[in-house]
Amino acid sequence: MDLLRDAVRKVRTRRPFHIDAWVVLPDHKHAVWTLPLGDSDYSGRWRAIKIAFAKALPKTEWRSPRRVAKGERGIWQRRFWEHTIRDESDYAAHVDDVLINPLKRGLVEAAGDWPYSSLHRCVARGD
Repeated sequence: MDLLRDAVRKVRTRRPFHIDAWVVLPDHKHAVWTLPLGDSDYSGRWRAIKIAFAKALPKTEWRSPRRVAKGERGIWQRRFWEHTIRDESDYAAHVDDVLINPLKRGLVEAAGDWPYSSLHRCVARGD
């Protein structure tokens, strides 16, 4: 997790964005971000985070010849789902969905029990 946090910090210094909600699950992650006005490059940020994280990991995993040829490590899914928030109701629904995802997946009995979630930050701030 520390390597992922470092990768996110590194990218945010070059390409700012606000993390509204984030959860990291065993096999994927969910996030709601706010980008600077006039900026909609979510893809570039995700790509930069994935690259920074992958470069920080020790290169111990086996890779197929195809992955080697493509320069891929197989850590991340190749694509992601992007959704532009329509209004306050849509925003609230997506933030809630991100924060309760560990509970929906059956990983915990209460959303607050999952350690890799921005829910803890929200609670600390009184959101």
